Amino acid sequence: MARILSIDYGKKRTGIAVTDPLQIIAGGLATVSTSELFGFLSDYVAREPVELLVVGKPVQPDGQPSENLQRVEQFVNRWRKAMPAIPVAYFDERFTSVLAHRAMIDGGLRKKARQNKALVDEISATIILEDYLRSRQLSVTP
Repeated sequence: MARILSIDYGKKRTGIAVTDPLQIIAGGLATVSTSELFGFLSDYVAREPVELLVVGKPVQPDGQPSENLQRVEQFVNRWRKAMPAIPVAYFDERFTSVLAHRAMIDGGLRKKARQNKALVDEISATIILEDYLRSRQLSVTP
């Protein structure tokens, strides 16, 4: 099997997470400058088989699109043109940053470490991927 990548796309930084080859476990991969994201992902998929890119869909708590959605859609359109063999799935990313901070607190990270925005973005991408895997599992279970 090939891996699944997920991204928490941001204006400045993007968190990236990936599954193991059996698509059982999600883990943080990196946080990169958004301006370098396309090159980073292109290099990654050249080295590792990837079957899907899960992109966090930025929506507000009431379900309305957030201001970042347009940037995300531009990236997705570029990806689809350059990498048509690797499909894209959007997945709701509401509250992932809050959940990432909660995971950092629960994990015992000190306040200084919790202020690391790059780490928050990577954890958020991991949460998106975990939630995506869980939803896929629920849709298959009778």
